Amino acid sequence: MKRQPWLLVILCFAGPILGCASNANLRVVRLADGRLRVEGPMAGPFKTSEELAANACTLMTSQGGASAGPSGSEYCAVHYYSAIEDAYFLSYLSDVKSRLDTRQEKTCEMPRALFDPTRPDAVIIGGDHTHPHNRQFSPGDLRGQWRPLRIFDKKSGRIFQRELFVFFRERDDTCRAYRYNYVTRLVSALREMKWIPIGQAYGDHGSIEMFEGMGWLP
Repeated sequence: MKRQPWLLVILCFAGPILGCASNANLRVVRLADGRLRVEGPMAGPFKTSEELAANACTLMTSQGGASAGPSGSEYCAVHYYSAIEDAYFLSYLSDVKSRLDTRQEKTCEMPRALFDPTRPDAVIIGGDHTHPHNRQFSPGDLRGQWRPLRIFDKKSGRIFQRELFVFFRERDDTCRAYRYNYVTRLVSALREMKWIPIGQAYGDHGSIEMFEGMGWLP
């Protein structure tokens, strides 16, 4: 009997744990308030956001379909900080969608809550997602916001600015990591383990003005 595509979708999202059970890295539930909550950590500790992003890029783009081009799909996660270890962590993943994909647009609904019982002080710094067919932030990525945009961590005394990472794996297996800062609206690329500003978002439509001599590729 041929399995219908819609039946596969129902099977993958049935039950209290959302996502397909065939991937052990998918650990997400829908809370009563409607938010998605992921477990953590899948990876870490990392001492810098650069180390976090480089490792998250490799891990997340290695998931099934994450680098499959127009026929691929997105994965979402969150990254967070714990003052207990003075380190960053990557959560487990979600592949839950709030709308259907097209060949031009791939989506996943960003988790907004975290379950890490060993780090009760965890502060979510931002969201992470893969792009299977495009290395650039989409207009929707840059229009979105995550309130509050700044987070004061009482334990460490640090102020964090919320951010969004996007990861893309090239055909030659190079993993590209990019960061969007919701406060400054700077777009940066991870190059040689350093965040390099390459552009500035502006307006309400998710537009980017690239800095002179800068682009999505080095």
